[in-house]
Amino acid sequence: MRRFLIVFALIALCSAQLRASFILLPMDEITQKNHLKAYGVTYWVISQGVEAWWLLNYRGGSFAFAYTPTFEKECKIRNVSYEIIADAQFAAIQNEILNPEVNMDVIKLEKAPKIAVYTPDKNEKGEVVQPWDDAVTMVLTYAEIPYDVLYDTEVLQGKLSEYDWLHLHHEDFTGMYGKFYASFSGQPWYVEHVRLMENLARINGFDKVSQLKLAVAKKISAYVAGGGFMFAMCSATDTYDIALAAEGTDICSSVFDRDPIDPAYQSKLDFSKTFAFKDFTIITDPGIYEHSSIDNNLSRTVLPEQDYFNLFDYSAKWDPVPTMLTQNHTRTVKGFMGQSTAFLKKYIKPNVLIMGENKPANEARYIHGTFGYGFWTFYGGHDPEDYRHFVGDPPTDLALHPNSPGYRLILNNILFPAAKKKHQKT
Repeated sequence: MRRFLIVFALIALCSAQLRASFILLPMDEITQKNHLKAYGVTYWVISQGVEAWWLLNYRGGSFAFAYTPTFEKECKIRNVSYEIIADAQFAAIQNEILNPEVNMDVIKLEKAPKIAVYTPDKNEKGEVVQPWDDAVTMVLTYAEIPYDVLYDTEVLQGKLSEYDWLHLHHEDFTGMYGKFYASFSGQPWYVEHVRLMENLARINGFDKVSQLKLAVAKKISAYVAGGGFMFAMCSATDTYDIALAAEGTDICSSVFDRDPIDPAYQSKLDFSKTFAFKDFTIITDPGIYEHSSIDNNLSRTVLPEQDYFNLFDYSAKWDPVPTMLTQNHTRTVKGFMGQSTAFLKKYIKPNVLIMGENKPANEARYIHGTFGYGFWTFYGGHDPEDYRHFVGDPPTDLALHPNSPGYRLILNNILFPAAKKKHQKT
């Protein structure tokens, strides 16, 4: 009798698996063991030519795709929590989500976006010069999402047209070398970085690094206007807009480019050229570790234990884009510092969407907008799991933070272009 029951149970199990047609990756706070790698699994599935579904606001923004033993094995290998569900169960979930009375929606992910990371060149020995890491490249690597690396020369050669998504490493597009002059100008890494950048400018036909960076910024603008998606964090956010606004005007102290600043630089700024910011004042003093009045760093009084920002809630059915970009298992995200930590609201253009804010500090941490046919997102701070990341600090081990809400926001942006053709409008 016992043998019969065992055989019957095995037959029942096999039958259930045959009827099970979908894998659900729950993204709520309790069920999912590894939120970050769940994005990687979903990316890998759609890269195989298989459609996936993003279930907006359903159990923390869950993912679903057709069941195969290979996909199930991949979930197990990557330690991603999953549920096997039958056709009828998935249909019931879709019906629940599509109910006009609930704030949820189903978004189909159709094609894995090709990803590029704009990151500094190595020196002639193949060594990385800058002594800091980058949150996006770390989370891409941890989530096992492939990406290519390019820099100024490749951008100027038109290579961006080969990619759907571009991330700007912690760059300084003003030509001021990150405003590290006062603290690190005597350090070997700083001297080497200046040498490499000046050489790169000459190779590409420019007299100054600031001219090179402006040309690159304009190429990126054209890429976004043509339908690309650009994501930036920390100093790459405000310095990008500063470079665009200051086109044709010298804003660099002589310690950076060996000639004086244009004394009328502030009055010559053209804010119509920027993506996100307006009416800001540039800080040209090389001794001040700040580029402009955009960032709320110098006068910020937020205590570390009170430093949180809140994500806005959007209508999934009417505003799918910001809903996708804010999917999370919590609406409150721990803040983190950077050279550009937070954006003062008074300098943000009225057409820019503020998706995450620290309201008491009157600052935005996570903003989004359109430019031409494309999209951009700016995210303040350096590392979502390292509150105050200093130059030379070791990189964060994301295996210790597999459920990081702050890192989830980065990965939302990476999957967003997969739904672009069908669900995004300018």
